[in-house]
Amino acid sequence: MAVLPVPGAAFVAATGSLQPEDTVLGGALTLAVPALALAAVTGVLVISGEYGSGTIATTLTAVPRRGTVLAAKVALVAGVLFLAALASATCAYLVGDAMLAEDRPQGEPWPALLGVAALFPVAGLLGLAVGTLLRHAAGALTTVVALLLLPSMLGPLFGPAERWVAGASPTAALEKLTQSADADAQAVGSLGAWPSLALVAGYTLLALGGAATALRRRDV
Repeated sequence: MAVLPVPGAAFVAATGSLQPEDTVLGGALTLAVPALALAAVTGVLVISGEYGSGTIATTLTAVPRRGTVLAAKVALVAGVLFLAALASATCAYLVGDAMLAEDRPQGEPWPALLGVAALFPVAGLLGLAVGTLLRHAAGALTTVVALLLLPSMLGPLFGPAERWVAGASPTAALEKLTQSADADAQAVGSLGAWPSLALVAGYTLLALGGAATALRRRDV
């Protein structure tokens, strides 16, 4: 996840594949979308790995307070992903800024890079919630990747409702934060970048609440 954006920025700059209206920030973070998907996958694996190996039973025996177990995983996923994403996104922007033409619009990297970095732990926590609810790695991975990618892919099928379907996805929030030229209101909704981040964080918190309830009520 942390490695993808920097070589992606160098590749985009070297190939000159950006459109004239693309900003340096948007071009430098071209590979932030697959990196975001990997952040969600990381969140899934934090919990599904224990279910797959059976060590979750040992964990819950050692720490009977199941809310504490989940809270510890939340803190770990959020902290690690935020720091990794902030370093990666900042380096990618600096590489893009150094390699792209000086006459290209820069975009507004600050505080946008902080928002981008915050979105990665949100995606990771969404993955953690889905992994806790489903417990099966393959099913959880499929579900969380679909939640990230399908709204923007299938949005055009919903006609006038495209902006609502695609605009609620984490990838739409990412495109707005990176000020991508593809982030037009028709495709990703009229919400601003920060309200979009707040929306994604809101339903991620709801998913975590559901995951915590399920973890407390079932045997394992």
